[in-house]
Amino acid sequence: MTVFTGLVQGTGSVRSASRSGAGARIEIATPLAAELSVGDSIAVNGVCLTAVEVREDRFAADVMAETLRRSSLGPLAPGDPVNLELPLRAGDRLGGHIVQGHVDGSGTVASVTQEGIARLVRIACPERLLRYMVEKGSVAVDGVSLTIAAIDDESFTVSLIPETVERTTLGLAEPGSLVNVEVDVLAKYVEKLAVRA
Repeated sequence: MTVFTGLVQGTGSVRSASRSGAGARIEIATPLAAELSVGDSIAVNGVCLTAVEVREDRFAADVMAETLRRSSLGPLAPGDPVNLELPLRAGDRLGGHIVQGHVDGSGTVASVTQEGIARLVRIACPERLLRYMVEKGSVAVDGVSLTIAAIDDESFTVSLIPETVERTTLGLAEPGSLVNVEVDVLAKYVEKLAVRA
């Protein structure tokens, strides 16, 4: 099983994105490609993809139709920045939270405000995702492990420290931006077990 922590290791830049009725192939330029081999997993904006071509400074991955429907990868175009994370290895520190790279859906940035050193980003998303969120719980947004600062019936808010703003694409988030959302997998299992009880 591939597991990530939501601690982004770097950003990359989309070199190309070709689409067909069956899916898409994206090529991403990044120094992290030097650590990949064909068949390895890598999270791109929080979506677990498999490298199908690897060169020293870039890799390509195929994206199936299901992933395009559930995530924000579909609109990616050359030049777009993306968050990247290699899978957790046995013995590594789990500094964020358990992230599978199985995006549950997408959300839309509703507002961005500054509060002291923090940047508050409010993200509107469907109730089917909000039901798994709690204040001070974990959520992955574009692959970044974050703590939910506030939640209401239509949105949740995360508070970004300057390091997150600087090192991830969330620093570029503005109202209208589409982002990937992965809820805490534990919440989904608890719900399923509670329904069966």
